Order: sequence, then C-alpha cells, then structure tokens
Amino acid sequence: MSSQLPFWKTKRLSKMTPREWESLCDGCARCCLEKIEHPDSGKVVYTCVACALLDSQRCRCRSYANRHRLIPDCLVMTPSTVKDLYWLPRTCAYRLILEGKNLPPWHPLVSGDPDTVHRDGISVRGKVIAQRYVNVDRLEAYIIGDLF
Repeated sequence: MSSQLPFWKTKRLSKMTPREWESLCDGCARCCLEKIEHPDSGKVVYTCVACALLDSQRCRCRSYANRHRLIPDCLVMTPSTVKDLYWLPRTCAYRLILEGKNLPPWHPLVSGDPDTVHRDGISVRGKVIAQRYVNVDRLEAYIIGDLF
C-alpha cells in the first residue's frame, strides 16, 4: 500500500499546477472582504463588507474569470505574489503552505467535503454585508478587526 503524501505537502507553491493551485482555496471568501490599511502603521483591518462580485451564500466570485477587469483593485494571487500579501487570513491555505504549516482539518482538501469550511464557521457565509448596501466612504463603521 502506498503512503503517498498529498501534493501540498510535497510541492512548493511555485511548482503546483493551475488545478492544484486553485484547489488550495478553501472557499472561505475572507480575502474578498474590504480591508482598511492604517496609513501610519500599515496595519490592515477587515470589514464585514464583501466585494461587489462575491456571492456570499456560495462564497465564490460571481465573475471569477473577469474579476480583474470588473474590479481593478482585485489582486491576483500567484506563487510569486502571495508572499507579499501579509493581510491574508492566518487560516489561508496559500499562507499556511508558504509558512510550512499543515492545512486545518476543515479544509476541503483534508476533509474531502467543501462544506466543512462553512459548517466550522471559517467562511464569511452569513456574516457579511454586500458592498451595494454600504457607503464605501464610511468603511470604518464596518470594521471587524484583524481576527482572521
């Protein structure tokens, strides 16, 4: 019987196939929340305001292939850029793999179930406000902190 390790334990982010890379996303949608960076300290805090393209029930982008055209400040996460995205949630698989850590038990690649991220309360499902209902000039009123 083979005791082959899963790809995320044997491959560097830069060596993963596009399919492997995409499968690391657990579907929490935390990266799709509006964030505020303090101009002096550089500290980033999250708000409960979701990107205009986020389907908050599915925790997926409504237009993933076109997101950078529709939302110009939507960041492209690649193996070379992920190391600079210090605001990524501590639970983010890209961050965990980069730091040499294990994926948590609720991660779909570990659990085999894409709903564990929701059942375990990790995702933003049911916790966010759609951007269209918010005055984006007043995002400070929606700060939830850096609890991720």
